[in-house]
Amino acid sequence: MNDIQGSYNTAAVDYHAILKDYHHSDPFEIGGLDYFRALVSDGPVGDLGCGTGRVTAYLAGQGLDVFGVDLTPGMVEVARREYPELRFEVGSLLGLDLKDGELAGALAWYSLVHTPREELPVAFAELFRVLRPGGVLAHGFKVGAGSRPLTQAYGHAVDLQVYMYDVPEVAGLLADAGFVEVATLTRAALPAEKDAGQAALIVRKPQ
Repeated sequence: MNDIQGSYNTAAVDYHAILKDYHHSDPFEIGGLDYFRALVSDGPVGDLGCGTGRVTAYLAGQGLDVFGVDLTPGMVEVARREYPELRFEVGSLLGLDLKDGELAGALAWYSLVHTPREELPVAFAELFRVLRPGGVLAHGFKVGAGSRPLTQAYGHAVDLQVYMYDVPEVAGLLADAGFVEVATLTRAALPAEKDAGQAALIVRKPQ
C-alpha cells in the first residue's frame, strides 16, 4: 500500500515542525539547492512536490520567482499558513496543471520517493514538458535498490512505500525523457539514514 495523501494529511503539521529548518543543517542539500539556483535564468520556478514549502521559501529568499505544488492538501494548507507571501497549489507530478514550456526551472526534491519505477518515466516526461528550452531540473532522491515500507514517521502512523534507485538508472530515465546532464551530486548515508545515500541530478532541457 502507498497512501500518500492520507499519510501526509495526517502528519503535515508535525512534518513541518521537524523538517522546516533541515536544509540549514545539511551541507549536501544546501549545496544542491544553491547549484540549482545559480543555473536558473529569469522566469518562474516550480517546486514540484513542495511538501510544506520549506524549500520553496528558501529559494524565494535567494531571489527566485518560485511557487509550490504538492499532492497533499494538508501539506499545502500548512505551506500557505507558514509562508503566506508565496503561492502553493494542490497537484500531481504525473499530470501538472501547467502549460508547455512554462517554467525556467523545476525542482523535484525528494518528491518521487514514494513513486514506483514504472511511474518515473511519466513523471520525467511531465517535468520535461513544463520546462522551457534551456530550463533546469533538480531531482533529489534516495540512492539504493528496491523499496521498504514506512509505517511510522513524524510521530504518526503512516502507510507509505519508500523507493530507492541507482544513480545510473535515474540518469538513464532522465536522458530517455530528453534531458541532458549538467551535474551529479551524491553522498553516502549518514548514521541516522538507515539504508540509503542521497543523490541530486541536475539536468537541462536542450535549447
